[in-house]
Amino acid sequence: MGHVLEGILRLPPWLALALVFLLPAVEASAFLGVIIPGEIGVILGGVLANQHKLPLVAVLIAGILGAVIGDTVGYWVGHRWGETLLRKIPNRVLKPEHIDAAEESIRKFGGKSVFIGRFTAALRALVPGLAGMSRLPYGRFLAWNAAGGAVWATGFVVLGYLAGSQYARIEHYANYIGLALLALIIVIFVVRHRRAKRRAGDEDASSRESAHANAGARSGTAQRFQRR
Repeated sequence: MGHVLEGILRLPPWLALALVFLLPAVEASAFLGVIIPGEIGVILGGVLANQHKLPLVAVLIAGILGAVIGDTVGYWVGHRWGETLLRKIPNRVLKPEHIDAAEESIRKFGGKSVFIGRFTAALRALVPGLAGMSRLPYGRFLAWNAAGGAVWATGFVVLGYLAGSQYARIEHYANYIGLALLALIIVIFVVRHRRAKRRAGDEDASSRESAHANAGARSGTAQRFQRR
């Protein structure tokens, strides 16, 4: 694998940029991610941007588009030919437990499973196709697909950019990094949700205090008029 990665880094810039798009695109388009890990393309795109061989913005756009378009193709392939493809892929390539995990994720989380699955290699290759097979509404799929693809691609491109020549370490632990990134996103979401809930509670308490104060003021005014 190391020789392959080094070979990609030596490719002409336009061809390397094409791979930044293609590797994540083919990952979920027909369950191919069980063979081709899409992180390689986006990580190496970040490395090439670090070496000033590719513009960072171009790498980000290519990685995000590859992730989103590939998952969209995977959704429609699953919608039309999913059952047939799953029967033809050998168990040694596509493990039954991975299929079970992806199906359970879709049943449990619905559209959110598309976002969650983006950050683990096994689910990323399977969830789009299985979402199509389960007839998850495409609008819901697309919203979560776009969000997950944008966050995932941006995260790994930036990691590749920051790692530079040390990219091999990131590539080796890519799946763990993806899970850590997902955990960070969940923590941020929970913290923001709790803050919003606390803020709403404070506003409600303030509104109640204001209402009590106004009621007290009106009561006092009424009593003064009665005394007069």
